[in-house]
Amino acid sequence: MNKNRLEAFSDGVLAIIITIMVLELHVPEEPTWEGVAGILPTLFSYLLSFVYVGIYWNNHHHMIHLASRVNGGILWANLHLLFWLSLFPFTTRWMDESAFMQVPVLLYGINLLLAAIAFFILERRLIAVQGRDGALAKAVGRDWKGKASPLIYLLGIALTLAQPLLGIAVYTVVALIWLVPDRRVEHFVASAHHGEVGNS
Repeated sequence: MNKNRLEAFSDGVLAIIITIMVLELHVPEEPTWEGVAGILPTLFSYLLSFVYVGIYWNNHHHMIHLASRVNGGILWANLHLLFWLSLFPFTTRWMDESAFMQVPVLLYGINLLLAAIAFFILERRLIAVQGRDGALAKAVGRDWKGKASPLIYLLGIALTLAQPLLGIAVYTVVALIWLVPDRRVEHFVASAHHGEVGNS
């Protein structure tokens, strides 16, 4: 199957997710700095979720670029990931409108956890098709980020039961971890790109 259609569809869904989130932003009730201060929690919620969507888009792009081909199982695994990502606008808005109350922050953390698991499943499916000697498997390596993230999310969910802001802090830390570029993956993506150019 043509992996370009999968990537184009995924890019479109992620773009819509970001659009929905930004449409949830409202101008301050007053044209003053106090009014701006009043929407800072909303801006933070949007920024955190925007960063997460950006992280998934970036890593999804690298992963599909390194994939040799896709099949039906991969298409469903990709839809599984997009389902959880499509819930980001809902969980982000509820968390913000509740002023970071426990249950909405818990649901947000669960949403992050399930999206991370879905991404890991998609990655494993792609590697299974390509093989352990493929470019994706070599680029991912031990994938300590992918394996550690669900555990850190579970920690954040547990801390939310004590204090929701602690959970938010943990979710922010995970985002910061993923913002650090993986030079190994970038090296393999660059090598694959040069190989495609050379063969064209």
